[in-house]
Amino acid sequence: MLQVLNVKSLDEVVEKTVPDTIRMKFDPQVPEPLSEQELQVRARVISLENDAKDFSTYIGMGYHNTMTPTVILRNLIENPGWYTQYTPYQPEISQGRLESLLNWQTMIQDLTALPIANASLLDEGTAAAEALGMAMKTYPKKSAVFLDHKMHPQTVAVVKTRASGFGIRVDVGAVESADIKSGQYCGVMFQYPDTEGNIKDFSDFTKQCKEAETLSVCATDLLALCHLKAPGEFGCDVALGCAQRFGVPLGYGGPHAAFYACSEQHLRRLPGRLVGISIDSSNNRALRLTLTTREQHIRRDKATSNICTAQALLANIASMYAIYHGPKGLKRIASMVHNYTRALALGIQASGFSLFSI
Repeated sequence: MLQVLNVKSLDEVVEKTVPDTIRMKFDPQVPEPLSEQELQVRARVISLENDAKDFSTYIGMGYHNTMTPTVILRNLIENPGWYTQYTPYQPEISQGRLESLLNWQTMIQDLTALPIANASLLDEGTAAAEALGMAMKTYPKKSAVFLDHKMHPQTVAVVKTRASGFGIRVDVGAVESADIKSGQYCGVMFQYPDTEGNIKDFSDFTKQCKEAETLSVCATDLLALCHLKAPGEFGCDVALGCAQRFGVPLGYGGPHAAFYACSEQHLRRLPGRLVGISIDSSNNRALRLTLTTREQHIRRDKATSNICTAQALLANIASMYAIYHGPKGLKRIASMVHNYTRALALGIQASGFSLFSI
């Protein structure tokens, strides 16, 4: 290699390739190596500096405290048979994980009332960016997208970043004021409930989107959908969001699995993994990854997305959370959260403060 590059040493390679402004001028201060037991003790000492256990978080915006059932904590989160696994390319040895991901997909389909759901994505922000890509591919002659100003701010930021690379204009404002009939937008995104907790009926708005050939994208919350009208029931093309509150710990901000569901006409543009039911060589029911011809490792630059993976462990946790509680249990939790929120709102108003949400 040195001969081909016409240099005398690896140091010279570094000098000619790494700019001097970012090169370290000193040796890294690496401590002496520790044994496994010493490292565990050291990690525990460092963890004691975390103060999060002494505080409650009220940040909202898609992040919520949740209770992880002990049986899920013990058998999934702390089980290397689940947390060390990668994409189930070999279905003959992955039927258990594939079944859990199929349960996830079924859960998302039920709660969103949309017929197709993938096996999860990286987070809500990038899921919204993937929806932007779907809108662009569905209506390639349109070069603008509209985002409601009451979407989670981190989602808006990610979509703007993705759009800048494609030369797509991003308009942000009240979704009711969007000039949909002009036909300039390939997609419109809104939050339901929005980042301040407001709930609106978007039925008429989604009809306008269909008439104007604009993809309607609803960022939503799974627990809220246990009681609210589902996006598919009021005409949305895509529903997406974060499944963190289905038993996944906050983890200081992540990682958390995103869900993504769409109408059947957009199946071939769906990003990420998709688990399907098939028949094996013995004519028995078997699960496998399906429609992989959409994906980057096969179609390269013509792929539906550059996302070829999933938050499988976290999606499986959320899936098992739903199985653990069942439909009635999830509705009970949703009712409890709503009632606690109403009590808090009444207390705030009784103290002389105003509420932004309605």
